Amino acid sequence: MKDSYLDPSTDAIQQLMALPDNQPLHMLNYLKYNDMVGDSGKTGKALYKEYMEKAMPFFAKVKAKIVFKAKPSIMIIGPVEEDLWDEVLVVSYGSKKDFLAMVSMEGYPSHIRKKALKDSKLIFCK
Repeated sequence: MKDSYLDPSTDAIQQLMALPDNQPLHMLNYLKYNDMVGDSGKTGKALYKEYMEKAMPFFAKVKAKIVFKAKPSIMIIGPVEEDLWDEVLVVSYGSKKDFLAMVSMEGYPSHIRKKALKDSKLIFCK
């Protein structure tokens, strides 16, 4: 099993591509930030904030909306010895086409997201 997940698998992209084109798409993001990012002097959390600021115009182009963003605080059901994620984020898209168009746009700052994170999960919800 991998220690961290920062890029989608080919299988996951194929599953996403098989979904109907007109189906709304909600993406649940589990985020675990790097403590410090290389020699930038920035924390992963600060760099992720920078990513979000730079990504917002791309979100706007496809009419994506941040539905929810928060820091998990208490494990109510589940293994209490496990570390909680640093933040969770839910983003709503009109369709898979919107999501795929956004992440494929020239200048989309995915490289900043990847640098900011130690680990992540991106889960399609319907």
